[in-house]
Amino acid sequence: MPKALVEVRGISLLARAVRGLFDSGVVDAVVVAAPHDHHDEFVRLLTPFGARCDVVVGGHDRTSSVRLALDSVPPGAYDVVLVHDAARAFTPGEVIRAVVAAVCGGAPGAVPALPVTDTVKVVDDAGVITATQDRSALRAVQTPQGFADAVLRAAYAAGFDAATDDAGLVERLGERVSTVPGHQDAMKITTAFDLAVAEAVLAPKEEA
Repeated sequence: MPKALVEVRGISLLARAVRGLFDSGVVDAVVVAAPHDHHDEFVRLLTPFGARCDVVVGGHDRTSSVRLALDSVPPGAYDVVLVHDAARAFTPGEVIRAVVAAVCGGAPGAVPALPVTDTVKVVDDAGVITATQDRSALRAVQTPQGFADAVLRAAYAAGFDAATDDAGLVERLGERVSTVPGHQDAMKITTAFDLAVAEAVLAPKEEA
């Protein structure tokens, strides 16, 4: 099962993520990239959002899926484009609004980020530590990541190799990507433990 279809208290991460975007008050439309063999299920789950939410068939990896979603939207239709993960279904509206505000304020790109609290080591192929990173300069980034429409399209047109996030592609263009304060509730739900936290902590808070 795709992670986006996993339910938390009876509501899929996908539906929660899309609802959170619209509830932020700064998102006009959402395009979801769905796995080919789950396209119809995605469409069914998102029907309640009406014409504001479209579903396209995604690609073989994250970068190709974002490209296909971006290609489905006419260039210049929106000033700001956000790229979001359904796994971060509990991202607060304040984070989404801060990302949009940063791009509207002139930043080519903006991402939510939190300080890294763990000590980070660099290791070689044998697992031996070769360096210790200064964590004061490190940040863990979240989504949604926001970009000026033309900047994100230029990053994808440049033909870079796949990246773990869209900010990485924009950085390769030499564009400046700013950060805004992230939030602990925007955690990525990846493991069974994360799901338990979402069930016990995040969902009750959202539904209160």
